[in-house]
Amino acid sequence: MSKEPNRKLAAVMAEAGASNKGLAKRVREVAQRHGEHLGTTHVAVQRWLDGSGIQRQTAVFVAEALSAKLRRRVAPQDLGFPGAAPAPTPAVGMGYAGSLAETLSALDGLTHQRPEDGPSDEPQLPNVDVHAAVLSWLVARPEGVPTDVPAARRVGMRDVAAIWTAAGFFMQLDFQFGGGHAHKAFRHYFREDVLPLLGCSYSAKVGEALFQAATEMSQLLAWTAYDSGNHALADRYMLSTLRLTQVAGDRMMGARILANMSHQANYLGQAPRALMLARASVEGGKAGSTPRAMALFSAHEARALSTAQDHKGAARAMSEAERFFERADSADDPEWLSYMDEAELIGEFCHCFRDLGQGAEAVRFAERAVELTNPKYARTLGFCRMVLAQSQLLNGDLDAAVTTAGLAVEAGDALESARFQRYVGDFQREVSAYGTHPAVQQFSGQVRDAMNRLDDE
Repeated sequence: MSKEPNRKLAAVMAEAGASNKGLAKRVREVAQRHGEHLGTTHVAVQRWLDGSGIQRQTAVFVAEALSAKLRRRVAPQDLGFPGAAPAPTPAVGMGYAGSLAETLSALDGLTHQRPEDGPSDEPQLPNVDVHAAVLSWLVARPEGVPTDVPAARRVGMRDVAAIWTAAGFFMQLDFQFGGGHAHKAFRHYFREDVLPLLGCSYSAKVGEALFQAATEMSQLLAWTAYDSGNHALADRYMLSTLRLTQVAGDRMMGARILANMSHQANYLGQAPRALMLARASVEGGKAGSTPRAMALFSAHEARALSTAQDHKGAARAMSEAERFFERADSADDPEWLSYMDEAELIGEFCHCFRDLGQGAEAVRFAERAVELTNPKYARTLGFCRMVLAQSQLLNGDLDAAVTTAGLAVEAGDALESARFQRYVGDFQREVSAYGTHPAVQQFSGQVRDAMNRLDDE
């Protein structure tokens, strides 16, 4: 039986202006970037055009090569290669992408991974890769959105507005229930409804707005992976999202991503990494960020310095954050920054005083944070209550600490968050020395009951 020619591949090659030899060369280069060696020649390309089969991984490399040439995302299925594997996502060492096409390919591959699939102890990106990415971002110039792409669909501001509406919906789900609750829906929407638009046709104004909206969705995926406890996956999302900010030159969003990476490193006790990322956020963001954003970035520097037990440095960074926040209403902020209010700043500071061992100040700030936090931010309120409980314990008030922690657990809305569960676990270890105390025993029972209810739900 004669084979059917692969007309889909032929059509995309014609659109890209790629010859057999040219495509073969590009495929070899893509494979090499992913640590693979392929001996693809023009003869192999002709066989594919004639309808011969192709290895699943090779099909992925062909799609990435043509994506880079066309400056839009091309999937293996678009080339007549059904059933090909998603783009490879190396376990370690995925560095700062060299092109937009590589970035989109990486993000597409990441959306095929569920946070619960990978072991929680999978290695994060090594420091050398993170340092190289930060330096690349700091010295990068805006690429400009690709407005000269031939495509059948024209993207307009209505499409961009739809993405922002979806981002707001997903962010509220994340605040209310934690990252594990909506990650599947995030991934599907981003892969099927957002990434394809980046390869369409649009004006410069629409393109800039589109990339800003796509970046917001991408950072939400990063944050929810982090909140779910898959730090390796969160790392890779954040690095790709940082690269995405380079297209439109959105320095404030890029600095936000670095601050998020610092937040994660600080949570994991990686003080040097957290401090480097926070300072890169402050330095990289100051030329194009609002005072409210700079208050956020400086607060993360204070958090990292507190973890490092640098009392003087932490006090300086907190003072800088306060000074920036005093001018917060002097500029128009992007919508994504609306959560950065007084409650958020006070909440960051109560973490600082707790980590510095300053019990009285920690209690004062944590009480204020609990008072100010909007109940719709259930997870944030849960964190503030747990920090208040730890601070009360630090201050020698066991009964108050256990009562406060009990309120946080009983609310239950934050329990989907792996980070919140970690806060509860840390507190349980801290009060374990008082294990025979009736209040501590009652709290342990509360935690067991709450986790059982979570399993039932």
